[in-house]
Amino acid sequence: MKHALCVGINDYPGTGSDLAGCVNDAQDWAEELTKRGFDTELLLDGEAIGEAMRAGIRRKLAQSGSGDTVVITYSGHGTWVRDDNGDEPDGRDEALCPYDIFTNGPLLDDELYDILCERERGTRVVMISDSCHSGTVARMAPSLRETADKVKFLPPSVFLSPEEAARAAKMPRVLAGRPRHAALLLSGCQDLEYSYDAHFGGRPNGAFTYVALAALRELPAGATYRDWMAAIAKHLPSQDYPQTPGLDGSSSQRSWPVL
Repeated sequence: MKHALCVGINDYPGTGSDLAGCVNDAQDWAEELTKRGFDTELLLDGEAIGEAMRAGIRRKLAQSGSGDTVVITYSGHGTWVRDDNGDEPDGRDEALCPYDIFTNGPLLDDELYDILCERERGTRVVMISDSCHSGTVARMAPSLRETADKVKFLPPSVFLSPEEAARAAKMPRVLAGRPRHAALLLSGCQDLEYSYDAHFGGRPNGAFTYVALAALRELPAGATYRDWMAAIAKHLPSQDYPQTPGLDGSSSQRSWPVL
């Protein structure tokens, strides 16, 4: 069985940081995954509150067992908060930004990791994040060719109290690491880069999503995730979109046949 949850958030009430292409990203992923035999669910804008995202991921994992594939796609803001448990080399916990981040906070990578570990042994889980699940990333809107450069990173000060924001700004370096990979992660950029909210043919899309889907459709039968990332790397980073997509997982995960 194949199950997918596709999340896209343009609207961020209370933040002054709305985006343009994320709903299209989610819908485009859902369309492609449905064609490939996935049972696909969408969470868009106001549907994509933190609790709905958590419940949706858990629901897809609960529906799956050994030999099944679960794909989670996320398109929206990324952010970070101070790491308090010493598992992040840069002193930051990266996070996804649900629709209700202003009132209920982000979905931290630590919690996301724990949720993904709830999968049954043998279930293949793939996370596709534009912006990046694991990085201190931003979305920019739209393309550098169409507007002035504007960072669409969601600063922690937007949703943290002044005291918490000041504390988050102090980030001592620590030695840490994950004990294992809960999922194979395809990300739109590296930790210290930005992901771009772009336009292609007048239609808003994330640059990574647009390139990744175009590359996916050209892959030969039997292609692996390594092959997919190599095809993406032919187009990103570029002069217009200086973001470096990432593939984070074990050697065996990177060798899985695509989707």
